[in-house]
Amino acid sequence: MIPRYSRPEMAAIWSPESRYGIWLEIEILAMEAMGELGTIPKDAAAAYRKQAKFDPARIDEIEREVKHDVIAFLTNVAEHTGPESRFAHQGMTSSDVLDTCLSVQLARASDLLITGCERVMAALKQRAIEHKRTPCIGRSHGIHAEPTTFGLKLAGHYAEFARNLMRLRTARAEIATCAISGAVGTFAQIDPRVEKYVAGKLGLAIEPVSTQVIPRDRHAAFFATLGVVAAGIERLATEIRHLQRTEVLEAEEYFEPGQKGSSAMPHKRNPVLTENLCGLARLVRSAVTPALENVALWHERDISHSSVERGIGPDATIHLDFALHRMAGVIERLVIYPENMARNLALLGGLHNSQRVMLALTQAGLAREDAYRLVQRSAMAVWQSPAPRAENALLSRLQADAEIAAKLDVTGLAACFDDAHHFARVDEIFTRVFG
Repeated sequence: MIPRYSRPEMAAIWSPESRYGIWLEIEILAMEAMGELGTIPKDAAAAYRKQAKFDPARIDEIEREVKHDVIAFLTNVAEHTGPESRFAHQGMTSSDVLDTCLSVQLARASDLLITGCERVMAALKQRAIEHKRTPCIGRSHGIHAEPTTFGLKLAGHYAEFARNLMRLRTARAEIATCAISGAVGTFAQIDPRVEKYVAGKLGLAIEPVSTQVIPRDRHAAFFATLGVVAAGIERLATEIRHLQRTEVLEAEEYFEPGQKGSSAMPHKRNPVLTENLCGLARLVRSAVTPALENVALWHERDISHSSVERGIGPDATIHLDFALHRMAGVIERLVIYPENMARNLALLGGLHNSQRVMLALTQAGLAREDAYRLVQRSAMAVWQSPAPRAENALLSRLQADAEIAAKLDVTGLAACFDDAHHFARVDEIFTRVFG
């Protein structure tokens, strides 16, 4: 993780101070439970909590000697506590601390990601309603197809982020589990009631079977979810990048006063934010395969997953958090050009109504293949004619075609070129999406 793409709230979750603070809380909570159960003196946890503190630099110093992070941590805390330190970590193994801590961190990260997703949705909803009936050309394969509205474009992305919000909530619930079960997860040296107590205090569920580690299918599902959310960000960012192209210019990122687009060309206004978002999405998705490969550990545990998660945990959540808020900002300030949408809609002289004419001919009795052939013949002539094309270029050619005129009169043909027809179901779709 680098500061350039980090928001302080998310970065703080992954700081050494935060990590060691969670480790300490897990140890103290376990001591509290053991005190209640009579395994250790009842007042040991309170005395330990009062005295306990840690120094990340000192922990690093100890770890260089002992080559074990949890032992280094416990040793450092013991330097500040009295005899109660001997009761810390009773019957526990390192993974009880490490995995439960990671669950806490990922749950807290999820809360921030959920907030970011909700902000994107709010921006999309506002702009979708604003441009609910702003006509623009729809494109398939990058080529003009039939009309849609800019609001419908945004509504589609809103619906995707609504699904992503549900995925994030599901991922949070699945990852938020606690394991305090000791070596190989049998509870041989620690009472299961300790785990239940710690889980309740940390807002976690109990891991049913934790073989010493929390099963990594949970983590794989979590990071896969982040990858899907990142893909949704990239899809929306790619759409904006296409719409900002000079020849299209239907929408563009807000260009700040004093902003510079190029070190060489003073005229440039580039889609730098959405390009950046596409890159960040790649970084988030890069965590998915390693997370999947972490699922298959040796027997009850190994630590091949550890180095992976030390990297992908902070990196994927920090990058996605940053990307969500950057995406929301882009949508909130997106500059939209309805006049350019109207220009592009008229660019091909009415070709976007070709299907309506074909269907009208089939209703008038022509076989679909014959109707397609007749309409395509006129459409290709318009397509190959030099720009700018007349607004009614296709209609004029169809009206001059004797085979078509034999099936559709002037009024029937003209009715096929009323663009309002394409927007008749907009309200229905918006009701489906927004209620």
